[in-house]
Amino acid sequence: MSFNLVTRPWIPVPSDQGQTEQLSLTTALLEAHSIRSLALPAPTMTPALLRQVLVPVVLHALGAPRTPEDWQRRFDQGGFTQDERDLLADYLRRYQHRFDLFSATDRPFAQVSGLQAASGETKSITLLLPSVASGNNVPLFSALTEADVVELTPAQAALWLLHTHCWDTAAIKTGAVGDPKVKAGKTTGNPTGPLGQLGVIVPVGRTLYETIMLNSPVYYDGLAPDDRPQWAAATDEYPTTVGEADPGTPAWTERAARGVLDQLTWQSRRIRLVATDTPQGTRVTRVVVAAGDRLRMTPDIEPHTAWTHSPKPKAGQPHLRPRRHRSGRSAWQGLDTLLALALPSDGEGPYTSRLLRQIGELDAEGYLAPAYPLRVDTYGLEYGNQSAVVENAIVDALPMPVAALAAENSDVRDALLEAVGQADRLARALDRLLMDLRRAVGGGSASAGEGQPAFGAAAVRARPRRPSPAGPATAGGRGFRPARRAVDGVGADPLVGGVHDRFAAAVRCPAGGFRWTRNQAGHLPDRCCGARIHQCAVRDAAAGC
Repeated sequence: MSFNLVTRPWIPVPSDQGQTEQLSLTTALLEAHSIRSLALPAPTMTPALLRQVLVPVVLHALGAPRTPEDWQRRFDQGGFTQDERDLLADYLRRYQHRFDLFSATDRPFAQVSGLQAASGETKSITLLLPSVASGNNVPLFSALTEADVVELTPAQAALWLLHTHCWDTAAIKTGAVGDPKVKAGKTTGNPTGPLGQLGVIVPVGRTLYETIMLNSPVYYDGLAPDDRPQWAAATDEYPTTVGEADPGTPAWTERAARGVLDQLTWQSRRIRLVATDTPQGTRVTRVVVAAGDRLRMTPDIEPHTAWTHSPKPKAGQPHLRPRRHRSGRSAWQGLDTLLALALPSDGEGPYTSRLLRQIGELDAEGYLAPAYPLRVDTYGLEYGNQSAVVENAIVDALPMPVAALAAENSDVRDALLEAVGQADRLARALDRLLMDLRRAVGGGSASAGEGQPAFGAAAVRARPRRPSPAGPATAGGRGFRPARRAVDGVGADPLVGGVHDRFAAAVRCPAGGFRWTRNQAGHLPDRCCGARIHQCAVRDAAAGC
């Protein structure tokens, strides 16, 4: 039984006919210039696939860019040159035996050959699927129960395997035979997968090739000499060192990452996929998941997270801590964090990701065009009950003007942040107004605290337009068009409409914000049924009104 990721199709991408097709790792990399995006079954698989396979293969095979000029040369060529294609093909042939999902002679990809639970049992493959009930993880709207038999194709199993290494839940894990730290048939104190502790930020380009390059850090001294991806571990070139466990064995350690390749391909679990032959072909129905390596702390070489900087951290804590995304807030509402290019000068504050800072530096030095259509995708999982269950996924995308990431373009950043601030204040004002009007006509208060989405945030949450290349002067105006439509639509609420057919109008003021005018009936009462009407709330929220 064999399924080699180098040669067998498993990476889903959209086809020219609007369908989804699967590509092998070799094809996906060599044709990356013609692939516009990935078509993965779960959004959170995107950073897992980029980190665990695509980016480290390219960095290890070709080396990391050593200068901005080197990065620009690679980026501007739009695809791998023939020499680079040859190097990639040779590299994949060299490590091909480590990419077999079910290898019986060597370690299977990202797994431990022959891994057995101390109890001798295996579990349903649903253990790898956060959206399906399994153990303590019981999603509210899952169509399947733990008793249902789920079969994954090898291609599907490979994707969920990578996802588990990045996002797995915390707490108790099955004890594995050969793990000296097992007690009473289990291990405790396991953290979530490394991405579960981050607010993941991924810059995205027009093609898969550009996305790989945008996620490739520049290292002036090159990669660390002993840095390696997980498939190169425990080889003659990269032997296991003291204080380190071979990821192909049940044993594990708590340690620091060797470098960025080790960090990206971190093996946070020891896993074995159990496959069987069926009339439909090879299927994966069972799995063993045990404790894996633990990061001592998230290192500052981590490229895919923003940070919170503390000038006076607690004893034993670093100055930089990963900053997680907040549930219920869109990516544009966290724009101040994404654009925090410098360490806070006073007190605790945000500091953007290494890759976004690098993009700003490349733009400032003329190595990346200011008009490049960059997109920033954000990912996160929200865990509950001691991080043992997945409660929510946080996924969003934001068009990002490259010019805003250049340190000297503070006027662009100020304009964008002012637009975001006004839109956020407008959303809050709309919420207060709507709740008061609903109470005024006898309706209940549908507050976000009662499990209802905030109306104003939802109304203004429409994905912002890409700012015009004309400059910062137009950023606020164009960004407010969806907000103005949101204000105009407040009267569509049935309870609000009961106050008056046309209770008020939202008009644009010269300063660029909004203000309320009286309705055609000539009045909008300050109080109605004992509830105060916020007729000036939106006006006051917009700057200059």
